[in-house]
Amino acid sequence: MTELRVVELSAATIVAVNNLSLKPGQEQYLAPVSYGIAATVINPQTSWQRVILDRNEVVGFVSASFDPEAPEEHFRSVLWRINVDADDQGRGVGRFAVEHLLDEARKRDMDHVNVIYEAGDNGPEAFFHRVGFTPVGETEYAEVIAEIRLAP
Repeated sequence: MTELRVVELSAATIVAVNNLSLKPGQEQYLAPVSYGIAATVINPQTSWQRVILDRNEVVGFVSASFDPEAPEEHFRSVLWRINVDADDQGRGVGRFAVEHLLDEARKRDMDHVNVIYEAGDNGPEAFFHRVGFTPVGETEYAEVIAEIRLAP
């Protein structure tokens, strides 16, 4: 890692975010980035989308939602997506993004952050475990619900 930093998604970074590459097999676990970016337009008060830069190069993207009024608990503070460019995976970019997400959750007085994912080979499960998410349930579609509890 050199000079990682987090910036808001913007017109200057959106094309690079849409062009982040994946390792073979990862594409089945991730909808196109543009789907996640649309959430900002739909619900700008609850959506939190950030770009991870290494110097001035886009190397990652993280999208979350903070909605204390969401009807289902696991949607109140949730990591929707995290993308790290294939060439930059394994060097701490994802962990850096999650740490910033957790900081934002604390600022918003959340006591946890959830993530919902599909388990499987080449999927994100091992990464989520490494950064501290613990499985706590399943959705009606058999996706894993995992969480990180935040200290008060």
